[in-house]
Amino acid sequence: MADIIEDRYRCQLSLRMPPDSPARAAVETVLGTPLPAEPNTVAGRILWLGPDEWLIVGAEPGLAEELESAIGEEFATVTDVSAQRTTLRIPPELLSFGCALDLALLTEGRCAQTMLAKAPVVLYREDDRMTVLVRSSFARYLETWLRDAAVAA
Repeated sequence: MADIIEDRYRCQLSLRMPPDSPARAAVETVLGTPLPAEPNTVAGRILWLGPDEWLIVGAEPGLAEELESAIGEEFATVTDVSAQRTTLRIPPELLSFGCALDLALLTEGRCAQTMLAKAPVVLYREDDRMTVLVRSSFARYLETWLRDAAVAA
């Protein structure tokens, strides 16, 4: 059976701001890296999920406060969404059983929001595995579904 790893307590911060915001430079200084500049891409631990939305995965304690301080009065928000999703790390071949996305397009440095076995997920590659961010309310269902898919694989 394929190895499915759950990483329940990976800190996740949602960053919302216009891409051309004056706060962007301050945010990038705090993060120590530029935000992804292309939709559906990953820069280190930062995923660009939408026109004004990034997800910082594996954030260290205190980062939200640092970002809020750097943003100051600019129009932007930082929200800890760690409790919203859990993280599963799975072999990529398991995705083919329940994901309509063309996985050949999901190369290193790319991310996608899609459905996996009828559960909304965020997918991206980390090392030789796919990282699946799934809402906590779907986590048990998806893990059970993936274990069944692993037996079939």
